[in-house]
Amino acid sequence: MANMTGPQVAYYSQNEPSFGYPDGVSIVDFVPETIKSMVHQHWYSFPPVNPMWHYLLGVIYIFLGFFSIVGNGLVIYLYTKSKALKTPANLLVVNLALSDLIMLTTNFPPFAYNCFSGGRWMFSAFYCELYAALGAVTGVCSIWTLGMISWDRYNIICNGFNGPKLTQGKAVVMCLFCWCMAIGWALPPFFGWGKYIPEGILDSCSYDYLTQDFMTKSYNMCIIFFDFCLPCALIVCSYVFIVKAIFAHEAAMRAQAKKMNVANLRSNEAESQRAEIRIAKTAIANVSLWLVCWTPYAVITIQGVSGNYENITPLVTMLPALLAKSASCYNPFVYAISHPKFRLAITQHMPWFCVHENQPKSEDNKSNSTEAQEKA
Repeated sequence: MANMTGPQVAYYSQNEPSFGYPDGVSIVDFVPETIKSMVHQHWYSFPPVNPMWHYLLGVIYIFLGFFSIVGNGLVIYLYTKSKALKTPANLLVVNLALSDLIMLTTNFPPFAYNCFSGGRWMFSAFYCELYAALGAVTGVCSIWTLGMISWDRYNIICNGFNGPKLTQGKAVVMCLFCWCMAIGWALPPFFGWGKYIPEGILDSCSYDYLTQDFMTKSYNMCIIFFDFCLPCALIVCSYVFIVKAIFAHEAAMRAQAKKMNVANLRSNEAESQRAEIRIAKTAIANVSLWLVCWTPYAVITIQGVSGNYENITPLVTMLPALLAKSASCYNPFVYAISHPKFRLAITQHMPWFCVHENQPKSEDNKSNSTEAQEKA
């Protein structure tokens, strides 16, 4: 107990064998004076959380940071080493990996440090704003990059050779668009439109979605529309049209096979599941993961902007932030490492990784439709 500071000392009484905080103690009482002015009045009505929550969240963030650094670092490394991976579509995947990598490397060390240093913000007020801004930049960039990846897959599968081809130049422009959107929407709080403040259990910082003045509410409403609703619509619509296109394609192939009085037009199809079912499952999984990770934070923000603080408690607000950060761990596996070409690159350049992907016998015989289905 001698090394404990802040909330831990108050929780584990040293004078008598009792646990818990004294009556009237607020979670804000342990906030350093340097940032106390930034804390919203809403948090003054909550007692401090059990110190074990700080330890638990700190451990979780360490694991998130480890898997994000390994997964996204692996994607970036393979892209730089393998010539076969340097395609315009994979440039979008690498941009996603870069954004996710920056998100966790800049956010998890200070958060974990705060969790194990008394469960309070241990840095300056400016770094609180910078921490929140870095999370905002990387989060928005990742969201829009996922939107661009979804659009690219829609373009390949639904339009095929008739659609506009994604060139390296177009991919670079799309990546720059994602970063410009991210940085552009992260800067206004430094100039008075919106705010960055401590949130939840007050050992991290994020958007101020609680203040009800016009500048803060209008900023949050714009963020919700441009950085959640629009990319969400793009992602969902893209995968809906992908699934419809695959179903139509497979129905046409079955109809043609029936006319030709053959069982199947695919000479090498040995899968037990039909192609449309496999693609539909992949699409549903991608959309579901995105919605699960980002919708809770959007819901909390919308609830705060509307002035309804009923369920906005310190611990409740930490779960959406945790889910959003977890996206950076699964993205490299969903969008890159699970792909045969990335696994082949691992086999070639990192044999000690124990991934054994066989070289395809002939890449030239693949149709555009088949290649697009694998990519989805």
